[in-house]
Amino acid sequence: MIQHSNWLVARGGGRGASHQTPATIDSKTMEYLIGVILALAISFVFGTVVGFDRSRAFYPVVMIVIATYYALFALIGGSLHALTLECGFIAGFVLVSVLGFKLNLWWVAGALFAHGVFDFFHSHLISNPGVPVWWPGWCLTYDVTAAGYLAWLLGRSKGSERP
Repeated sequence: MIQHSNWLVARGGGRGASHQTPATIDSKTMEYLIGVILALAISFVFGTVVGFDRSRAFYPVVMIVIATYYALFALIGGSLHALTLECGFIAGFVLVSVLGFKLNLWWVAGALFAHGVFDFFHSHLISNPGVPVWWPGWCLTYDVTAAGYLAWLLGRSKGSERP
């Protein structure tokens, strides 16, 4: 009881108070929650409020950066085989991002969403020893949230190619 006395006093408890423990969030929930929060923070705060998304390049560049992280993880994991396989997928996402920049930003929204799906299946497609255990869930929620936000912006602009 002595070692917990400061915590109990801070919570308004003491002798005879119920022994409540602080609420915890499991790691799966946390990676999803942080993915959503960061996607909204980057898209809304930096993209919309600061104005980075006034340039058509903002979301395509975000998509390209997202796609390259798996190459970084392959290098960290020391796997040339994983790096080679990852580069094939990265090239596809980069190509769609460039096409989206040049033709229509809806392609980029689609690429972000598709990358979220890719995150879900990634471990079944490529064995990459450098990928952190929390990454696929975090990246999936980041990608899908960012795709949804971009789609919402594009839908609001009624056919305009700028968010």
